[in-house]
Amino acid sequence: MKSSLGGRIRSFLGMGGRQGRRLGVALGGGGARGLAHVPVLELLDEMGIRPVCMAGTSIGAVIGALYASGMSGSDIRGLVDDTVLKKGDPPNKVMRNLKTVIRFLDLDFMGSGMFKGESFMDYFYDAIDTDSFEELDIPLKVVTSDFWTAGQVVVSEGELISAVRASMSLPGIFTPVERDGRVLVDGGGVDPVPWDLLEDCDLVLAVDVLGSLEKGNDDEPSAFRAVVEMFDIMQRSMVRTRLDSSPPDIYFRPELKGIGLLEFHRAEEIYKAAESSIDQLREQLAALS
Repeated sequence: MKSSLGGRIRSFLGMGGRQGRRLGVALGGGGARGLAHVPVLELLDEMGIRPVCMAGTSIGAVIGALYASGMSGSDIRGLVDDTVLKKGDPPNKVMRNLKTVIRFLDLDFMGSGMFKGESFMDYFYDAIDTDSFEELDIPLKVVTSDFWTAGQVVVSEGELISAVRASMSLPGIFTPVERDGRVLVDGGGVDPVPWDLLEDCDLVLAVDVLGSLEKGNDDEPSAFRAVVEMFDIMQRSMVRTRLDSSPPDIYFRPELKGIGLLEFHRAEEIYKAAESSIDQLREQLAALS
Protein backbone atom coordinates (compact mmCIF):
# COMPACT_ATOMS: atom_id res chain seq x y z
CA MET A 1 0.00 0.00 0.00
CA LYS A 2 1.30 3.45 -0.90
CA SER A 3 2.29 5.73 1.95
CA SER A 4 0.52 9.04 2.33
CA LEU A 5 1.98 12.13 0.69
CA GLY A 6 2.71 13.63 4.10
CA GLY A 7 4.41 10.42 5.22
CA ARG A 8 6.57 10.28 2.11
CA ILE A 9 7.68 13.87 2.62
CA ARG A 10 8.34 13.37 6.34
CA SER A 11 10.45 10.33 5.52
CA PHE A 12 12.23 12.23 2.77
CA LEU A 13 13.10 15.12 5.07
CA GLY A 14 14.10 13.02 8.04
CA MET A 15 10.79 13.16 9.91
CA GLY A 16 10.01 9.47 9.65
CA GLY A 17 12.60 8.02 12.01
CA ARG A 18 15.58 7.95 9.67
CA GLN A 19 18.11 10.47 8.48
CA GLY A 20 16.80 12.42 5.50
CA ARG A 21 17.59 15.49 3.47
CA ARG A 22 17.46 18.73 5.43
CA LEU A 23 15.33 21.65 4.24
CA GLY A 24 16.24 25.34 4.42
CA VAL A 25 13.60 28.02 3.81
CA ALA A 26 14.14 31.56 2.50
CA LEU A 27 11.30 34.05 2.94
CA GLY A 28 11.47 37.11 0.70
CA GLY A 29 10.40 40.70 1.21
CA GLY A 30 7.33 42.37 -0.23
CA GLY A 31 5.47 44.31 2.45
CA ALA A 32 1.88 43.16 2.91
CA ARG A 33 2.42 40.53 0.21
CA GLY A 34 4.61 38.77 2.77
CA LEU A 35 1.44 37.44 4.38
CA ALA A 36 1.58 34.88 1.56
CA HIS A 37 4.37 33.22 3.54
CA VAL A 38 1.80 32.08 6.10
CA PRO A 39 0.05 29.43 3.93
CA VAL A 40 3.48 28.09 2.96
CA LEU A 41 4.42 27.62 6.60
CA GLU A 42 1.03 26.07 7.31
CA LEU A 43 1.71 23.57 4.53
CA LEU A 44 5.06 22.63 6.06
CA ASP A 45 3.34 22.15 9.42
CA GLU A 46 0.64 20.01 7.84
CA MET A 47 3.28 17.77 6.27
CA GLY A 48 5.38 17.53 9.40
CA ILE A 49 8.32 19.28 7.76
CA ARG A 50 10.51 21.30 10.11
CA PRO A 51 13.19 23.43 8.41
CA VAL A 52 16.71 23.13 9.79
CA CYS A 53 17.55 26.74 8.89
CA MET A 54 15.83 29.89 7.63
CA ALA A 55 16.70 33.25 6.11
CA GLY A 56 14.46 36.27 5.73
CA THR A 57 14.39 39.73 4.22
CA SER A 58 12.09 42.55 5.35
CA ILE A 59 8.61 41.10 6.02
CA GLY A 60 10.19 37.69 5.42
CA ALA A 61 12.46 38.36 8.40
CA VAL A 62 9.43 39.22 10.54
CA ILE A 63 7.49 36.09 9.56
CA GLY A 64 10.66 34.02 9.74
CA ALA A 65 11.45 35.18 13.27
CA LEU A 66 7.93 34.36 14.42
CA TYR A 67 8.15 30.87 12.94
CA ALA A 68 11.73 30.22 14.08
CA SER A 69 10.72 31.18 17.63
CA GLY A 70 8.30 28.26 17.75
CA MET A 71 5.03 29.68 16.45
CA SER A 72 3.14 27.57 13.92
CA GLY A 73 1.85 28.88 10.62
CA SER A 74 -1.68 28.95 12.02
CA ASP A 75 -0.42 30.82 15.10
CA ILE A 76 1.00 33.51 12.83
CA ARG A 77 -2.25 33.69 10.88
CA GLY A 78 -4.09 34.20 14.16
CA LEU A 79 -1.70 36.99 15.14
CA VAL A 80 -2.34 38.72 11.81
CA ASP A 81 -6.10 38.32 12.19
CA ASP A 82 -5.91 39.95 15.61
CA THR A 83 -4.03 43.02 14.36
CA VAL A 84 -5.02 43.69 10.75
CA LEU A 85 -8.20 45.47 9.71
CA LYS A 86 -10.05 43.63 6.95
CA LYS A 87 -13.08 44.39 4.83
CA GLY A 88 -16.25 43.07 6.43
CA ASP A 89 -14.92 43.05 9.98
CA PRO A 90 -17.68 43.68 12.58
CA PRO A 91 -17.60 47.14 14.23
CA ASN A 92 -16.33 45.84 17.59
CA LYS A 93 -13.36 44.14 15.92
CA VAL A 94 -12.68 47.22 13.79
CA MET A 95 -12.45 49.38 16.92
CA ARG A 96 -10.27 46.86 18.75
CA ASN A 97 -7.90 46.43 15.81
CA LEU A 98 -7.84 50.15 15.06
CA LYS A 99 -6.56 50.82 18.58
CA THR A 100 -3.80 48.26 18.00
CA VAL A 101 -2.87 49.75 14.62
CA ILE A 102 -2.73 53.28 16.04
CA ARG A 103 -0.63 52.06 18.95
CA PHE A 104 2.09 50.49 16.84
CA LEU A 105 2.23 52.96 13.94
CA ASP A 106 4.40 55.23 16.13
CA LEU A 107 4.53 58.28 13.83
CA ASP A 108 7.96 59.88 13.37
CA PHE A 109 7.27 63.49 12.40
CA MET A 110 10.81 64.76 13.03
CA GLY A 111 12.85 61.76 11.91
CA SER A 112 13.91 60.16 8.65
CA GLY A 113 10.86 57.94 8.20
CA MET A 114 7.08 58.17 8.51
CA PHE A 115 7.09 55.59 11.32
CA LYS A 116 9.68 54.83 13.98
CA GLY A 117 8.74 51.18 14.20
CA GLU A 118 9.50 50.72 17.92
CA SER A 119 5.88 50.13 18.91
CA PHE A 120 5.37 47.69 16.03
CA MET A 121 8.41 45.74 17.19
CA ASP A 122 7.22 45.83 20.80
CA TYR A 123 4.06 44.06 19.62
CA PHE A 124 6.17 41.62 17.62
CA TYR A 125 8.47 41.09 20.61
CA ASP A 126 5.52 40.27 22.83
CA ALA A 127 4.36 37.71 20.28
CA ILE A 128 7.63 35.78 20.08
CA ASP A 129 8.93 36.28 23.64
CA THR A 130 12.50 35.72 22.43
CA ASP A 131 15.42 38.05 23.08
CA SER A 132 18.18 36.71 20.87
CA PHE A 133 18.95 34.68 17.78
CA GLU A 134 20.53 32.06 20.01
CA GLU A 135 17.17 31.36 21.68
CA LEU A 136 15.35 30.58 18.42
CA ASP A 137 14.22 27.02 17.72
CA ILE A 138 15.45 27.29 14.11
CA PRO A 139 18.68 29.11 13.12
CA LEU A 140 17.75 32.32 11.30
CA LYS A 141 19.68 34.78 9.13
CA VAL A 142 18.23 38.28 8.73
CA VAL A 143 19.21 40.44 5.76
CA THR A 144 19.75 44.18 6.17
CA SER A 145 21.57 46.89 4.20
CA ASP A 146 24.24 49.29 5.45
CA PHE A 147 22.86 52.70 4.50
CA TRP A 148 26.25 54.39 4.08
CA THR A 149 28.17 51.64 2.26
CA ALA A 150 25.18 50.10 0.41
CA GLY A 151 26.57 46.72 1.46
CA GLN A 152 24.73 43.66 2.66
CA VAL A 153 24.74 42.99 6.40
CA VAL A 154 23.53 39.55 7.50
CA VAL A 155 22.65 39.25 11.18
CA SER A 156 22.40 35.81 12.78
CA GLU A 157 23.46 36.31 16.38
CA GLY A 158 22.86 38.64 19.28
CA GLU A 159 19.77 40.77 19.85
CA LEU A 160 16.91 39.75 17.57
CA ILE A 161 14.39 42.58 17.55
CA SER A 162 16.63 45.36 16.25
CA ALA A 163 17.86 43.13 13.43
CA VAL A 164 14.35 42.29 12.28
CA ARG A 165 13.27 45.90 12.58
CA ALA A 166 16.27 46.99 10.48
CA SER A 167 15.46 44.43 7.81
CA MET A 168 12.00 45.96 7.33
CA SER A 169 13.11 49.62 7.61
CA LEU A 170 12.35 50.78 4.08
CA PRO A 171 13.88 54.28 3.82
CA GLY A 172 11.24 57.00 3.93
CA ILE A 173 8.69 54.73 5.60
CA PHE A 174 10.40 53.31 8.69
CA THR A 175 13.25 54.98 10.54
CA PRO A 176 16.69 53.32 10.01
CA VAL A 177 18.18 51.31 12.87
CA GLU A 178 21.59 51.91 14.44
CA ARG A 179 23.31 48.66 15.38
CA ASP A 180 26.98 47.91 16.03
CA GLY A 181 28.05 51.30 14.72
CA ARG A 182 26.14 50.96 11.46
CA VAL A 183 22.97 52.54 10.12
CA LEU A 184 20.87 49.64 8.84
CA VAL A 185 17.89 49.73 6.49
CA ASP A 186 15.65 47.32 4.55
CA GLY A 187 17.47 44.28 3.18
CA GLY A 188 15.42 44.13 -0.01
CA GLY A 189 17.87 46.37 -1.83
CA VAL A 190 20.66 43.80 -1.54
CA ASP A 191 19.02 40.35 -1.29
CA PRO A 192 15.22 40.30 -1.80
CA VAL A 193 14.85 36.50 -1.48
CA PRO A 194 17.93 35.25 0.39
CA TRP A 195 18.16 31.60 -0.60
CA ASP A 196 21.90 32.05 -1.21
CA LEU A 197 22.44 32.32 2.56
CA LEU A 198 21.12 28.84 3.32
CA GLU A 199 24.18 26.63 3.58
CA ASP A 200 23.65 24.05 6.32
CA CYS A 201 20.93 22.14 4.48
CA ASP A 202 20.46 19.74 1.58
CA LEU A 203 17.47 21.39 -0.10
CA VAL A 204 16.45 25.03 -0.39
CA LEU A 205 12.90 26.36 -0.69
CA ALA A 206 12.72 30.03 -1.73
CA VAL A 207 9.42 31.90 -1.40
CA ASP A 208 9.18 35.04 -3.57
CA VAL A 209 6.29 37.36 -2.66
CA LEU A 210 7.29 40.43 -4.68
CA GLY A 211 4.24 39.95 -6.90
CA SER A 212 3.60 42.00 -10.02
CA LEU A 213 2.03 45.28 -11.05
CA GLU A 214 -1.57 45.51 -12.18
CA LYS A 215 -2.15 48.24 -14.71
CA GLY A 216 -5.05 50.45 -13.72
CA ASN A 217 -6.38 53.55 -15.38
CA ASP A 218 -4.26 56.02 -17.31
CA ASP A 219 -3.66 58.27 -14.30
CA GLU A 220 -0.04 58.77 -13.36
CA PRO A 221 1.00 56.99 -10.14
CA SER A 222 1.53 59.10 -7.05
CA ALA A 223 5.10 60.03 -6.12
CA PHE A 224 4.97 57.60 -3.19
CA ARG A 225 3.73 54.73 -5.33
CA ALA A 226 6.28 55.45 -8.05
CA VAL A 227 9.16 55.28 -5.55
CA VAL A 228 7.87 52.07 -3.96
CA GLU A 229 7.23 50.41 -7.32
CA MET A 230 10.70 51.34 -8.55
CA PHE A 231 12.12 49.57 -5.49
CA ASP A 232 10.00 46.52 -6.32
CA ILE A 233 11.14 46.59 -9.97
CA MET A 234 14.76 46.63 -8.82
CA GLN A 235 14.15 43.68 -6.49
CA ARG A 236 12.38 41.63 -9.17
CA SER A 237 15.30 42.24 -11.51
CA MET A 238 17.78 41.01 -8.90
CA VAL A 239 15.73 37.87 -8.28
CA ARG A 240 15.56 37.07 -12.01
CA THR A 241 19.33 37.46 -12.34
CA ARG A 242 19.97 35.13 -9.40
CA LEU A 243 17.47 32.59 -10.69
CA ASP A 244 19.44 32.43 -13.93
CA SER A 245 22.79 31.97 -12.19
CA SER A 246 22.04 29.88 -9.09
CA PRO A 247 18.40 28.84 -8.67
CA PRO A 248 17.14 27.22 -5.45
CA ASP A 249 15.93 23.64 -5.44
CA ILE A 250 12.32 24.81 -5.11
CA TYR A 251 11.17 28.29 -6.11
CA PHE A 252 7.63 29.24 -5.11
CA ARG A 253 6.13 32.49 -6.38
CA PRO A 254 2.39 32.91 -5.70
CA GLU A 255 0.42 35.11 -8.09
CA LEU A 256 0.17 38.37 -6.15
CA LYS A 257 -0.99 40.99 -8.61
CA GLY A 258 -1.65 44.63 -7.84
CA ILE A 259 -1.26 44.36 -4.06
CA GLY A 260 0.45 47.38 -2.53
CA LEU A 261 3.29 47.45 -0.04
CA LEU A 262 1.12 48.51 2.92
CA GLU A 263 -2.20 46.89 1.97
CA PHE A 264 -2.33 44.55 4.95
CA HIS A 265 -6.12 44.94 5.00
CA ARG A 266 -6.15 42.64 1.95
CA ALA A 267 -4.87 39.75 4.08
CA GLU A 268 -7.59 37.30 3.03
CA GLU A 269 -6.99 38.07 -0.65
CA ILE A 270 -3.26 37.50 -0.16
CA TYR A 271 -3.87 34.20 1.63
CA LYS A 272 -6.17 33.00 -1.15
CA ALA A 273 -3.63 33.91 -3.82
CA ALA A 274 -1.01 31.77 -2.10
CA GLU A 275 -3.43 28.95 -1.36
CA SER A 276 -4.56 28.79 -4.98
CA SER A 277 -1.12 27.54 -6.00
CA ILE A 278 -0.08 25.75 -2.80
CA ASP A 279 -0.75 22.34 -4.36
CA GLN A 280 2.00 23.13 -6.85
CA LEU A 281 4.43 23.49 -3.97
CA ARG A 282 3.12 20.30 -2.40
CA GLU A 283 3.79 18.45 -5.66
CA GLN A 284 7.28 19.91 -5.96
CA LEU A 285 8.17 18.67 -2.49
CA ALA A 286 6.66 15.27 -3.26
CA ALA A 287 8.59 15.00 -6.53
CA LEU A 288 11.86 15.21 -4.61
CA SER A 289 11.01 12.24 -2.39
